Formats: sequence, C-alpha cells, structure tokens
Amino acid sequence: MPELPEVEVVRRGLERWIGGRRITSVSVPDPRSIRRHSLGVEDFRGNLIGATVLDVVRRGKFLWLPLTDAPDSAEEPHTALVAHLGMSGQLLVESPEQPHEKHLKVLLSFSPRDDAPEELRFIDQRIFGGLFVTSLVPTTDRMPGGDGSEWALIPEEAAHIGRDPLDPYFDIEALHQKLRSRKTGLKRALLDQGLVSGIGNIYADEALWAAKMHYARPTQTMRRPDTERIIQAARDVMSRALDAGGTSFDSLYVNVNGASGYFARSLNAYGREGEPCYRCADLGLSTTIRRDMFMNRSSHYCPRCQRMR
Repeated sequence: MPELPEVEVVRRGLERWIGGRRITSVSVPDPRSIRRHSLGVEDFRGNLIGATVLDVVRRGKFLWLPLTDAPDSAEEPHTALVAHLGMSGQLLVESPEQPHEKHLKVLLSFSPRDDAPEELRFIDQRIFGGLFVTSLVPTTDRMPGGDGSEWALIPEEAAHIGRDPLDPYFDIEALHQKLRSRKTGLKRALLDQGLVSGIGNIYADEALWAAKMHYARPTQTMRRPDTERIIQAARDVMSRALDAGGTSFDSLYVNVNGASGYFARSLNAYGREGEPCYRCADLGLSTTIRRDMFMNRSSHYCPRCQRMR
C-alpha cells in the first residue's frame, strides 16, 4: 500500500497539473470506486461539476482537493474531493486522446490551460481505494490541515489522523508522552495512524533499522532522545524516498505521469530476508536480515543491530 512518500509524489504532480482548474465534467464508469460517497453517482457529479480545485493537500496517506464555486473569493472552502489510493489506486493526468485504461473507475475533465492535460483518471485494479466528496472541518490544533494548504481545515473522515513526521507542525513532545503512556510495541505504535500518520510497513522497518531499534520494544521504555531518534530516522528515510519518487515493487504504484519510483533499490531492511545487513557488513560481520511475522504482515530487522534491550 502506498505510504507517505508515494502519496506526496502524487500530491505534487496533481498540484502542478490541476491546482486552480475548474472541473467541467465527471464520468463514473464503476460506481464501486465512489462507494464512500453515500448519496450516489449523481450527487457526486453534482458536487464536482463547475467547482474549482483550490489546493491539493495531504496528511499522512490521505489526499484531498478543497473545492470552491467562487475561485476569486477569499472565503475558506467547505468541501473537498478526497482520494484514497488503497493498494492499487492510481491518479493519472492524461490527455483525452490517450486510450482509457482497463481499470478506469472515475474520470474528471478540467478547463483547458496551456499545454496541461485535461483529464484526471482514477485507476484501481483491486478496488480498495476510492473517491468521495465530504465536508471540511477545523483542525483541532488550528494549524494548517496538511501539506499543500494554509487552510486550517481537514476532511471529517481524516480529522482523527495524526500529523506525519514531515509536517512542520508535528509535535514530537506530544507523541513522546503518548508513547510513554501506552503498553504496546514500538512498530505497532508507528503504524497507528492516530498517533503518527504516513508510516506503513516499509518505512517503519527502514526507520527502525536506521535508528537501531527493535520493532517490539515496549513504548513505555522510550526516553525522549529515543523518540527523537526514531522520528528523525523516519524523516530521513521518507525524504530520501521522496527524492527517488517513492517505492515501487510492481506496476500498481506510479506517479501522475505513470512513472514508477525507484527507492526500492535503496532499502536496507524491508524485503531483504536472508540478505546481509549492510551496516554489519561494513564492520566485516556476516549478520543477515531476519523476518518475523507481525500483525498479519512481516517485520524485517537485523538481529545484531536491533537487539531487544
């Protein structure tokens, strides 16, 4: 499933191509992909046609487009189009001349602008993702809702989501106190989107390897420097992933132009079971990466570098 870097790559592409443009038509070839819009296809279309996309905003893995019917007004937006990529969702910006993809679910057309493509296509092979229009509500801390906007607003369905490590308003002290008050393992806490958003299985394993911490370390044993170290490790690994265009293991994750990311070539732990730990190898040691079952998934780590203290 796409994590913060992959969704941010998509956000930046959408910001470039559709920010400030008006939606002129909406087609929904497969209504299953707007199932979260409970009022159905016609209401979905009615909320979008004629609206202008003000911004393209992200918090964690959530992506939304604030909408307005009066683009020249200074009033804050009240609604947004929310996109969740799920496991295989793709948002592609294309021209009308390009043939429709096999798994096309929703198609939005935009007002012409220079040489910019006029269509936004939502492709989803496994139909775990989707689009819906919803209301925007004030953020609880009165700070901007996410990356890409200065509005202190967030979709109702994402209001419970914690800020992510790359958010300038991320409160590390608040996170530290929450970690200390819980009786759980560190990786389980990192994957809790209500605590800290955007980190999934891949980047949790990578951040824990970089910070030399065991995935099952009890959070109540975390000291303030430990919390700072794991969050800085998450920031570093996700920033490098952003520079590489995200992590692609197959053709299901692509950016808005259909290109894959190549950060998979730089992974140190995730997916490397039985392969040498790079850090140990630099010391002349032959430790290999281990994989343990974890929350119906896997956790990859070095048994020497990431010992349980």
